[in-house]
Amino acid sequence: MVETLIYNVDVVTPERVSHGFVTIGNDGRISGVGNGEPSDDLFTAAVNIVDGNGALLMPGAIDCHVHFREPGLTHKATIASESRAAVAGGVTSFFDMPNTVPQTVSCEAVDGKAAIAAKDSVANYAFFIGATNNNLDEINKADYTRIPGIKLFMGSSTGNMLVDSYDTLCRLFNEARAIISVHAEDEATIKAAKAEIIDEYGEDAPVWLHTRLRPAEACMKASSEAVRLAHRYGTHLHIAHITTAAELSLLERGDDVTRKQITAEVSPHHLLWTIDDYGEKGARIKMNPSVKTPADRDALRKAVEDGLIDIVATDHAPHLLAEKNGGLFKAVSGAPMVQFSVAAMLSMFKPEVVARVMADNPARLFGVEGRGRIEPGYFADLCMVERCPEGYTVTDDDVISLCGWTPAAGCRFYARPVKTWVNGNLVYADGVINENYRGRQLRFRK
Repeated sequence: MVETLIYNVDVVTPERVSHGFVTIGNDGRISGVGNGEPSDDLFTAAVNIVDGNGALLMPGAIDCHVHFREPGLTHKATIASESRAAVAGGVTSFFDMPNTVPQTVSCEAVDGKAAIAAKDSVANYAFFIGATNNNLDEINKADYTRIPGIKLFMGSSTGNMLVDSYDTLCRLFNEARAIISVHAEDEATIKAAKAEIIDEYGEDAPVWLHTRLRPAEACMKASSEAVRLAHRYGTHLHIAHITTAAELSLLERGDDVTRKQITAEVSPHHLLWTIDDYGEKGARIKMNPSVKTPADRDALRKAVEDGLIDIVATDHAPHLLAEKNGGLFKAVSGAPMVQFSVAAMLSMFKPEVVARVMADNPARLFGVEGRGRIEPGYFADLCMVERCPEGYTVTDDDVISLCGWTPAAGCRFYARPVKTWVNGNLVYADGVINENYRGRQLRFRK
């Protein structure tokens, strides 16, 4: 049975864009993909018919790096609020990070967050387990068919989950049965930079010094150490939110992400903004790792085009705008971006590239079952995107995230998600969220 027919769309895969149609069965999976116009029989058989009017039909984005703040930090965001922001932006699945309150460093904590998502999330969901200096037993007994990987902080960030025991790092890399996703910044380099800045500027140093506080050298040193450990123990290492041209030398070339031992992601933040934008954006682009130079940004963009960087993930990190006040040492780090990531990427890259780095590669890299492509048999996680040749300017009034602001405010984008399907269900359409649907917990091949 054909539940839904979506026609008159440009269907996007990592290989090509083809004008055609897609059908969805009553099991929530794609039942057919065709070129040109659908047959009269398909129009007759379909329960729901959607004319795309020439829009792009993208595979729903799989955001492998978000901070939805629940439990414990729900004044900033909730799984309910942020999953709605996600589907409004064309993101159909998310992997949430462990630096909540309490931290997600046990199997019980993972189950607790999954229970919240089952009740509240309109998108599909999964939750990383976090590494600490003393929870290796929990990491070793975790069920990695439900957990995408292990998050490791080699460098302090929001939530203070720094793992600084070398013995623990060695054991973790040796015993890990899943991908280790690393936040790589060298703590000693950051502490030395902080002392110099305080000596020169005092405790009220301006926010534009954030790149000096968290310099490229800190990233390269920590990433290099993580790669060295991965090579020693044969671990699959994933370098989160890479920010420097230098770190690209650590990555592996090749089209097949499943054959790489060292993989990497970049956030839209670091593809859009540089140290030159602190004057306009201020603490809105204060994030860890920091934005770097225009040369770094340009190198990262080229690495996305060339396939050297494997995925784009947002590091969506909402804070109240009031928490962004106070200069370098008081303004919190992190920025919300999940609602605008697909639009931002399509304003920088060809649709095929976006489909590769935001859907197909994330699914293949983490082993997400049945998702990431527009092909028969795959779950119908889809996003219809309207082309906007004249462009439109994002404002804070557009924001669905509970925090109510975005660093993208003032940016001009040229593509806009208008409809999103999750498991074949239309969950977002022209500004309206379907409050009657809930996403599913993701499953992973191990």
